[in-house]
Amino acid sequence: MIRVLLVDDQPMVRTGLGLILRSQPDIQVVGECGDGGDVVRTVSECTPDLVCMDVQMPVVDGVEATRRLRAAGGPPVCILTTFGDEKVLWAAVDAGAAGFELKSATPENLIEAVRTVASGGTWIDGTLLGPILDSYRQSARSTPLHQQRLDALTHRELDVLRLMARGASNREIAEQLFLAETTVKTHVGTLFNKLGARDRAAAIVFAYDAGLVKPRR
Repeated sequence: MIRVLLVDDQPMVRTGLGLILRSQPDIQVVGECGDGGDVVRTVSECTPDLVCMDVQMPVVDGVEATRRLRAAGGPPVCILTTFGDEKVLWAAVDAGAAGFELKSATPENLIEAVRTVASGGTWIDGTLLGPILDSYRQSARSTPLHQQRLDALTHRELDVLRLMARGASNREIAEQLFLAETTVKTHVGTLFNKLGARDRAAAIVFAYDAGLVKPRR
């Protein structure tokens, strides 16, 4: 069972998201809150496996709430947004968010995003990928060292990165490459170091920018 906390300042949005997620036998909405400032406390109370986080909230926004939650060792965050502001989206990547989906997405996509992120994968909606890449390319992370970092990866690390970029968890990567999950974890840590990426989302943005995978339609 995937335990989900919904964070959005609009009660009607929380209700709609809850109806979609509760329709699935493997998803349970265990809590709600209306501001990012309440997230860390609410997570400690209801112990979710995943937080679905709005970006725009009046007191503490979703980016800062994500940063606080990740610093506290909390569960993964899937950002839900109505717009594609590249600076805000990249800030959410930098804060440690693992998923990015539009509020206008189909219920099927929302459910898939929740399952992917909860299982340890990363999900980036194809519509939001462009703005995130634009911001990435304007940042200090997109440098002349870009190709050197890519060339430093072994063939196996490239295989792992491609599957990671498609949203696969370490367990799923291990199954597809016929490796032990501990070996996959080692490869993931090594490629993080080689790419200068702090987490899966940043590594995946690199993979898309390098053309290793094509955006999902």
